Amino acid sequence: MGKITKKRKEALAQFDATKTYPLVEAVEIIKKITTAKFDASVDVDIRLGVDPRKANQLVRGSVTMPHGTGKELKVLVLCTPEKEEEAKAAGADYVGLDDYVAKIKGGWTDVDVVITMPSVMPKVGALGRILGPRGLMPNPKTGTVTMEIGKAVKEAKAGKIDFRVDKFGIIHSGVAKVSFDAEQISDNANELLATIIRMKPAAAKGTYVMSIYISSTMSPGVQVDPKSIAL
Repeated sequence: MGKITKKRKEALAQFDATKTYPLVEAVEIIKKITTAKFDASVDVDIRLGVDPRKANQLVRGSVTMPHGTGKELKVLVLCTPEKEEEAKAAGADYVGLDDYVAKIKGGWTDVDVVITMPSVMPKVGALGRILGPRGLMPNPKTGTVTMEIGKAVKEAKAGKIDFRVDKFGIIHSGVAKVSFDAEQISDNANELLATIIRMKPAAAKGTYVMSIYISSTMSPGVQVDPKSIAL
């Protein structure tokens, strides 16, 4: 077992790691125990009672954070020429098609969100092996394959995040920066958690929400009481 640092010991001494806390209280603890000298991210991990190997139990979607994420996202739009001006006017950082497809095939992935339109998905689909593992592959379920390019760009810039359960049945997502006030962090976390809870697959039996933890970069995780989530 690794050695526990002095700062981690001090953080663990400020709350009961065996206890579950209401979301608002858990957020206040995170703000108190975060000692990073930079503006740390606040992350949520929710373990679900689903089998991700089965398509009818795959939990995946998107949600817009009420107070943004605190991160300036770089958005790439892969579209035909008639949609380029719409994308640029909405604030897209990169707009084009064939040149960017070639650039991505060459290994370039310096973006946070990729948005495209249905008619060019055959070209974008060829990038699946590059974009997929990085969580960048556009998908109709998350609103990143759409004819409403401008709307999708604005939503991404405003703090829309995509989430997907991993092979262990866990969804990991950043929801804010620790510099946000406690109410803003709580609002963002609640928005994500409530969305996931409402998406319980009909095929999932037994307990759906197994556990919820909130943490910041380098801080211990604080367990959240699922009953404190406002649906």
